[in-house]
Amino acid sequence: MIKFPSRWPAADPSILQLYTLPTPNGQKVSIMLEAIGLPYESHKIDIMAGDQFDPEYLLINPNNKIPSIIDPNGPDGKAIGFMEAGAILMYLAEKTGKLLPSDSAKKWETIQWLFFQTGSVGPMFGQFGHFFKYAAGKTTDSYASDRYRDECKRLLGVLNKRLDGREWIMDSELTIADIAIAPWIKGLDWYEGHAELATDDYPNVLAYRDRFFDMPAVQRGASVGA
Repeated sequence: MIKFPSRWPAADPSILQLYTLPTPNGQKVSIMLEAIGLPYESHKIDIMAGDQFDPEYLLINPNNKIPSIIDPNGPDGKAIGFMEAGAILMYLAEKTGKLLPSDSAKKWETIQWLFFQTGSVGPMFGQFGHFFKYAAGKTTDSYASDRYRDECKRLLGVLNKRLDGREWIMDSELTIADIAIAPWIKGLDWYEGHAELATDDYPNVLAYRDRFFDMPAVQRGASVGA
């Protein structure tokens, strides 16, 4: 049985509870919730202070990461808890019928691009940021930072080609693929890696990022948990 953690009490336990921090991964779910208009409460999980290791939080997310949710109105009316932002996005899209195409072929194409983010963009951009910014001067050579830099540039090239002539990953339809991908493009600001990655060489990607973050719902969601 899912229990609300007492350290982060729910003011209204009848609505969805979000446990997050505005990292690129954390922003995915808060932006999704703002975009679909589903009522929720947010709770800040300060990963720098070690909140993610709290035993109560580990009952929701045994992988000690953010974000996580508890939905008291889950399948069959039973409460359900979720970890992994990609899975949460799919769950919320199915629950509300929003941001995932109803056409079967387009639905699976969207999920394909969602997995492109969870399996490639997120891990590679994250490792690039770690070695380029946080581990700078702590290693004996540049092998790791060079490797992740080059892989990030390759992924940016894939996205730049996909976005040529498209407003969103799925043409004119905003989907969970965009909710997953765009925060990681914006996250490069955090890593201060634009010059290293030569991001000006990917104008479609930068224009896409700006379109996404110009939306009021995105701006609201991106600040949740700050």
